Amino acid sequence: MQDIYVFYQGKIVKESEVQISIRSKAFNYGLGCFEGIRAYWDEEAQQLYVFRLKEHFERLQESCKALYMSLPYTVEELCQWTVELLRKNNFKTTVYIRPVAFKGSDHLFPTLFDDDNRVLIYCQPMGNFAGKDAFRAAVSSWRRISDTMLPPRTKATAAYLNSALASLEALQNGYDEAILLTKDGNVCEGPGENIFLVKKGKLVTPSPADDILEGITRDTVMTLAKEELGMEVVERSVGRTELYSAQEVFFSGTAMEVTAVVEVDNRKIADGQPGEICKKIKALFFDIALGKNQKYAHYCTPVYEK
Repeated sequence: MQDIYVFYQGKIVKESEVQISIRSKAFNYGLGCFEGIRAYWDEEAQQLYVFRLKEHFERLQESCKALYMSLPYTVEELCQWTVELLRKNNFKTTVYIRPVAFKGSDHLFPTLFDDDNRVLIYCQPMGNFAGKDAFRAAVSSWRRISDTMLPPRTKATAAYLNSALASLEALQNGYDEAILLTKDGNVCEGPGENIFLVKKGKLVTPSPADDILEGITRDTVMTLAKEELGMEVVERSVGRTELYSAQEVFFSGTAMEVTAVVEVDNRKIADGQPGEICKKIKALFFDIALGKNQKYAHYCTPVYEK
């Protein structure tokens, strides 16, 4: 079996050589944060492009700061290690990259006030995570955690229990995905993805003040809507029933990419088919991620030297 390599504590090593204690604070209390990054394989060019690599590590740095964790590497160093790791694994397929910063201490108490800060990065092949072109979604009875509880913008590992509960409820009730509301009842996001609505020709998405993760794919979607489709993009609070009357609804995220939502709470969105805006943005997104749009070449980091 081919050896899988990971980055751990300043070195690229075989994954089988990495051991984390069962007493670790990361395991016992979820004291850590992470990123999700995609690298897209272009068969024609025989090249692997990492999508918005620097921005992901800048967000990891911001997460660590908010959680009082010291990230022992610069953004530039983490970018370089990631490219080297992908080369070492010799991936020739689309890949998901998972950096994790965590507290490795085995002290009993769940304090962040210690200096055992660790970083690992692992990768795995990943194609269409969504598994389908369109989702049926339901508003969850679980409310989204707020910035004064466990800040969602930090991508804290512990926060994803909130996501898991919402997803579980949706799946048990026959839906594909959940939509979470804030404690005030505003639309927030999915368990692992941002949400967009098309309303009266405008692209609408919940604002950062509504406890969302400020997604990098979200930012890409807003840029494409404004610059390529000439749409007005509005960040504001969104009421639950606005979902039902929207012309389109779709999710965005690193794993989710751009995926249509065609039904919410047993109500069809428009004609119950993926909308034209979603389809156009999705096509633009993949064109860019595969390094085929020079206007956005700065979004892509090539892995293999030519």
